[in-house]
Amino acid sequence: MLSIVTFKPAVTTATAVIALGWVASAGLASADPTPAPPPPAPAPPSGAAPGHGPAAPAPAKTTIDKDGVYNVGTDIVPGVYTSAGPVGSGVCYWKRVGEDAKQPLDNAMSKRPQVVRIEPTDKSFKTDGCQTWQKNDAAVPDPGKSPEQAGLGLGILNSLIGGGSAPAPPQSPAPAPAPPK
Repeated sequence: MLSIVTFKPAVTTATAVIALGWVASAGLASADPTPAPPPPAPAPPSGAAPGHGPAAPAPAKTTIDKDGVYNVGTDIVPGVYTSAGPVGSGVCYWKRVGEDAKQPLDNAMSKRPQVVRIEPTDKSFKTDGCQTWQKNDAAVPDPGKSPEQAGLGLGILNSLIGGGSAPAPPQSPAPAPAPPK
């Protein structure tokens, strides 16, 4: 409903201003309220840059410069790694571990430079006493030799690990040459 207000000349200007102010404020009072501004965003954790989420994990490395166990795919990238061998006059030990942590997939203990292929399916790689490992996919891992191929019978191996003087197993005779045809 619209009401018309008429003013008589006897009404003063002050009365008119008050009346207009009352009508104007009555109109504003019936309007929908302005929504409150959203609350401020929570402060980022200390050390984080404003406007960024939590820090992303560090990318997997291609260099292994200390002793330890490294998870393949998260700590280190799979591939072929080389090491110049042991630190000082010690020995370099390494092992590749799969899902069954009780049984290593491959390992070595040596005083020589080492090359190892860490497969994407490996779970972890352990190194102890080795110089820095560097990923080098052009390097070719040495398949190694069995103790017999290396000239190390069980007697020699047992004496190296303190097993005493166990006799060496008998050597099988060389196969006879094939008869001529």
